[in-house]
Amino acid sequence: MKLPFKRLITLFAGTALAGLVHAAELKEIRIAVPDLSAGSQHSGGGITDVLRQQQIFEKAFADQGITIQWNYFKGAGPVINEAFANGQVDLAYLGDLAAIIGRSNGLDTRLLSATARDIKQYLGVVPGSGIKTLHDLKGKRVAVFRGTASQLSFDSALASQGLSEKDLKVINLDFNAAGAALAAKQIDATWGGSNLTALQAKGLADIALTTKDLGGAGSIQAVLVGSKEFVDGHPDAVATLLKAQQQAVQWLTDDNNKQAYIELVSGLASYPPVILTKDLQDQQLSRIFPATLDPVFLGKLQDAVDLASREKLIRRSFQVSEWVAPGLVAAGL
Repeated sequence: MKLPFKRLITLFAGTALAGLVHAAELKEIRIAVPDLSAGSQHSGGGITDVLRQQQIFEKAFADQGITIQWNYFKGAGPVINEAFANGQVDLAYLGDLAAIIGRSNGLDTRLLSATARDIKQYLGVVPGSGIKTLHDLKGKRVAVFRGTASQLSFDSALASQGLSEKDLKVINLDFNAAGAALAAKQIDATWGGSNLTALQAKGLADIALTTKDLGGAGSIQAVLVGSKEFVDGHPDAVATLLKAQQQAVQWLTDDNNKQAYIELVSGLASYPPVILTKDLQDQQLSRIFPATLDPVFLGKLQDAVDLASREKLIRRSFQVSEWVAPGLVAAGL
């Protein structure tokens, strides 16, 4: 899909607030990404790995003398929200819950694009535990990374079966710690991404089910958000960035690039390629990575906000339509 970026630049400029720093004075764009890598290199998976590997943003801003600073956070969404609050980052690629929590807690962010949709999640359990369904988790010790998209995903999956976290003994562990705890049988189960299949391959975990088995309930959406100060103060830079991002989107949504994508992410994240190969075997990249803020995507985000509010994961609910950057609304994007 070709977007009217010349028109977008004009409309973004029209929404810039008077008194903010002009784009011409911009020297650096600071981008935050949750670090999902298990090795010494950084990887956020998805579009961020493509953007970095192809140096797309760096090339787009080279003639303006603007540098791109990629900041990777092992603490994922909660730590990135702190960085936003402290004025340390301008943009962030986040899963739905972290972005929603930030907005709900008063971070004045703008929603700029979708970056992934319907990301599959897994329930990893101790081998021989007999856990086959979410109902089998009642009273069990289940590790979830609180404050991340994985928690909202889990709550959504539970809700689809008439359950909630109150039915379980939920323990807050990050993804690596949860995997280690499961392998050591210190917990009964954990909810997370495709990395759990690595434990399965070693005989240290069974995969009881995925969000695909639940008809998509619990799948994760991901977004690009920016601080209000940056988005409103640098409309030309935002338009340039979104236009450049489309290069990565076009590459990602070409299903002929699936194997190249698997090799790229696996190499950066230090995961065996078979993990991502198995994860994506029944999925098309063209359905996961469109960047448009279309009604279906925005509807899923609103459902996520509403669920987070009901489960008391956020302090106050809000309308996703009011979160979208004004320039995008004006451009009909």
